[in-house]
Amino acid sequence: MPALVVIGTQWGDEGKGKIVDLLSEQADGVARYQGGHNAGHTVVLGQETFVLHLIPSGILQPGKLCVIGNGVVVDPAALIEEAANLEKRGIPVRGRLLVSSNAHLIMPYHKAIDKESERLKGARRIGTTGRGIGPTYVDKMARIGIRVGDLLEPDLFREKLTANLIEMNYLLEQTYKVERFDLEKVYRDYMGYAREIRDYIADTAWILNQWIDEGKRVLFEGAQGTHLDVDHGTYPYVTSSSATAGGACTGTGVGPTRITAVVGVVKAYTTRVGSGPFPTELKDDTGVQLQERGHEFGATTGRARRCGWFDAVLVRYAVRVNGLHGVAVTKLDVLDACKEINLCVGYRYRGKTFQDMPSSLTVQEGCEPIYETMEAWRCSTTGIQRYEQLPIRARDYLSRLEELIGCQIFLISTGTRREEAILLNDPYSLRGQIR
Repeated sequence: MPALVVIGTQWGDEGKGKIVDLLSEQADGVARYQGGHNAGHTVVLGQETFVLHLIPSGILQPGKLCVIGNGVVVDPAALIEEAANLEKRGIPVRGRLLVSSNAHLIMPYHKAIDKESERLKGARRIGTTGRGIGPTYVDKMARIGIRVGDLLEPDLFREKLTANLIEMNYLLEQTYKVERFDLEKVYRDYMGYAREIRDYIADTAWILNQWIDEGKRVLFEGAQGTHLDVDHGTYPYVTSSSATAGGACTGTGVGPTRITAVVGVVKAYTTRVGSGPFPTELKDDTGVQLQERGHEFGATTGRARRCGWFDAVLVRYAVRVNGLHGVAVTKLDVLDACKEINLCVGYRYRGKTFQDMPSSLTVQEGCEPIYETMEAWRCSTTGIQRYEQLPIRARDYLSRLEELIGCQIFLISTGTRREEAILLNDPYSLRGQIR
């Protein structure tokens, strides 16, 4: 049975929450494979809006099993709060959520280091959320991280915490000039978290592979987007984990031969939160209009998103590095009020033309977009559920997107609600790239 990976093709905020929620209806289980509670996936159900940070969006579909994989970094306090809020709103979590014992824990010193390090960077700020994500991944790679499973072994947890605080407290006091952390307080807090989440902790890699062996459909959910990937994004203005499709394997323990399809989510225009290059960014009234109509404010931080025209160079790159079989286009209706629409088909830098994503940060920051202008449809597409009901110019726009990015569209979102979508192809049946 199919194992489907869903990834973002831009800088995150593409609307993955809604798409994962929709696709979860046909899945048996949903697994989150990277990132932390710096991500925010928004899903609108009827009159209610849910913002998920750690727990997979599939939790909103009745009876679906959800996994937080080993590639995710977990703030246990945030996880407990998110689960409690869902339960309070009538969404059962206990008995449906599993957390990998190999996932790494975000510790309080990680958050302190994150904030102070960002502050000292000044103009070189990356634009982190200050929630300790990056420093946790640093410790993971330095092999001094503390894992979720360590919470079940109090003596081992204390031993690791003691060793880490010697170094971390020295760093905080001497470099950042902030207060040190008390060993006993941190230990007590985390043992309290352990009592709350012990029933969630499991060998999720074994469980996910068992599900696939049993013929269950598994959906793998990424956070952020391709161009925030630590290897393949606009480095150093990236996240600290593998947000591309390959991260689904390393972040869950499911081998690549078991993945049957990879699909991307792409916004009908482009947005970015935080610092970093953005060739098609609009700093005029059109950019403000996109921001207002698209409600482009971060689900986690509330920060305003920078807005710009659709960048085909950006998405073509995502199609290639992820091996996409299809894409879901979101927020088409945000373009309804545009007088004309520009599509970026290439970049120009010092007389040289780029059709592919340049690896140089200097070029990324200094290039000018090459635009192709299309006529706008200037009527409402909100809530449309059949492709033939879309205005002809909207269909022309979508067809041109397919041509430019070299990948088929399998779904079009026409609004925030679950039912406001047009399904063109079954993503679980997609095989092979269109080009």
